[in-house]
Amino acid sequence: MTTGMNHILDNIIWNALCTGNADLAIGNDIAKYYARDVAPFVGLKDNSQQSFDALHDLLSFKDIGVHFTAEEIEIPANWKSVHQLNVLQMVYESPNPPADETQQFVDLGEDHITQMLALTKLTSPGPFFNRTIVFGNYTGVFVGNQLVSMAGQRMQPSPYVEISAVCTHPDHVGKGYAAIVIREQIRRIIAQGQIPFLHVRNDNAGAIKLYEKLGFVNRKEIIIYNLQKL
Repeated sequence: MTTGMNHILDNIIWNALCTGNADLAIGNDIAKYYARDVAPFVGLKDNSQQSFDALHDLLSFKDIGVHFTAEEIEIPANWKSVHQLNVLQMVYESPNPPADETQQFVDLGEDHITQMLALTKLTSPGPFFNRTIVFGNYTGVFVGNQLVSMAGQRMQPSPYVEISAVCTHPDHVGKGYAAIVIREQIRRIIAQGQIPFLHVRNDNAGAIKLYEKLGFVNRKEIIIYNLQKL
């Protein structure tokens, strides 16, 4: 089993739980995870048997842990890989975009959770639970009283901040709303002195094209394992 992950973004969950998301971390010095109602993500110091065993001891029997890694790994015998997904990890490498003079976006808070859950359930941008909003800085676009597009910040392996939950209601695709909320996230992250990045399915050509247009470049392919304890 290989264990080499040198760049901070090669092991983003572990590094996020040790730095920018340390206040949300549960675990010990070689395995950590987020509370189940925040995110299903698990972080390992490395992909060694020792780290997997520590995580095995930490998680309850029914839990599935979502593990991001920059290398293909041999799953230990006491775990089962339920699903595997390859995504592109893209990093923002362009100037700070100008402020959006239209100000079509609004900050999303606790009062918007029901609509945020409904939109993410409809569009499947990735895991979004009752308390995912604690990651902070979610913004959205409304048409009337309906939330039709949103994006936010999620894992924060300092100095990087992930833009996540990027989604638009199918009835409102093609109106530029995704670009509005993504650019606002970029501006906020850069204003914090940090670097935006995101993940996208490697077969999602439309989203990749949009992200490239907005200034993101492909850094590396990342493997996502959905792991279940045996």
